[in-house]
Amino acid sequence: MSADSVSVTGWGRTAPTNARLIRPRTQEETADAVRDCGARGSIARGLGRACGDAAQNAGGSVLDMTALDQVHSIDSYAGTVVCDAGISLHRLIEVLLPLGWFVPVTPETRYVTVGGAIGTDVHGKNHHTAGSFSRHVSSLELLTADGTVTTVERGTELFDATAGGMGLTGVILTATIELIQVRTSLMSVDTERATDLDDLMARLTATDHRYRYSIAWIDLLARGTSMGRSVLTRGDHAPVDALPARARREPLAFRPKRLPAAPALFPERLLGRGSVSLFNELWYRRAPRARSGELQKLSTFFHPLDGVPHWNRVYGRSGFVQYQFVVGHGQEEALRRIVGLLSQRGCPSFLAVLKRFGEGDPGWLSFPMPGWSLALDIPARMPGLGTFLDELDAEVAEAGGRVHLAKDARLRPEMLAAMYPRLDAFRALRAHLDPRGVFTSDLARRLAL
Repeated sequence: MSADSVSVTGWGRTAPTNARLIRPRTQEETADAVRDCGARGSIARGLGRACGDAAQNAGGSVLDMTALDQVHSIDSYAGTVVCDAGISLHRLIEVLLPLGWFVPVTPETRYVTVGGAIGTDVHGKNHHTAGSFSRHVSSLELLTADGTVTTVERGTELFDATAGGMGLTGVILTATIELIQVRTSLMSVDTERATDLDDLMARLTATDHRYRYSIAWIDLLARGTSMGRSVLTRGDHAPVDALPARARREPLAFRPKRLPAAPALFPERLLGRGSVSLFNELWYRRAPRARSGELQKLSTFFHPLDGVPHWNRVYGRSGFVQYQFVVGHGQEEALRRIVGLLSQRGCPSFLAVLKRFGEGDPGWLSFPMPGWSLALDIPARMPGLGTFLDELDAEVAEAGGRVHLAKDARLRPEMLAAMYPRLDAFRALRAHLDPRGVFTSDLARRLAL
């Protein structure tokens, strides 16, 4: 087990803090690190893709769990896998796909660990049909603050506090995950353009039930009658008979392409409003008005940005803020109002996506709820950004919605209770389970979790 004093930050690179980074190699070393974490406590960390400060711990210790990355068993009859929490979804897909299995939920990057996927209860393009990641975890092993390892079953209070609990109930060591069966490594994709936000919502409401996966890119710089114009992409896993003859020889091949890494020093001026507006115009115009049945690689459909290592560098030294919120069905006017505010403010975001969420998840701090979710990346150097996002927080809370804690690095604590109604139950369970505050983070201190 190694340890170093390092500066730790989230994927957005906006709020670095110093901590002791510990790299345990076994469950026993992990338990030792927790017992010896000191007064500032500890927090588990995977591959660092949380955009905010959820996996940082100023003055304390951070446990890099990526060395615990083994697949322990695969049950092809039941369609389950038992694996370490430090394994990435990328590696899990590499192992499972040749056997005809796929992860039940994947976010926009496959470079997250299983522990991170549970701790933040990630969602993907299929929330309207499958819910979030933890809904497909039947059990997990959790290292708690007293140094014991507990098997936590789905449906228990401890499971619901851990799913989306930001690592604050303990260190997830292993998980049993229920998989989905696939016949190929390609996707059958339908693409269409929506002329404005109302057109987009109407299309999603009328036909989203036909698709397993669905996502829409939105031009947040479009105004007037074009406000919210979008490119809607939906699909499902392609059957073997949809593949061309050559691809049928290896229907489950998984060979994602990787482009050169983004440069360490990227000119921030390239992400100004003018350049992003031009990009958005070109992106919208090049999309087909309507196209059905296009075959795409899994990596292209699910994880397009993973093909560019260190893509977060394109925001320059200032980094970026990822802001994601959800408002319920019946709150479409609130969504229109927020999109209008973003458009008027001229937020230079070329990564803005809208999803339609299905049934809410049982995790007490899980982000998804039935309704509409919008996520966007904003350069952190944007003048007045903090005040503007505070205004958006108030709009979201007034509409009964919430912001995504795994993406957050600036939410005010007084907003939290309005957004997460199970907050008091989470705090009470955490106080009982971990009275000394062994597990903590910059996020936990900032929001008094």
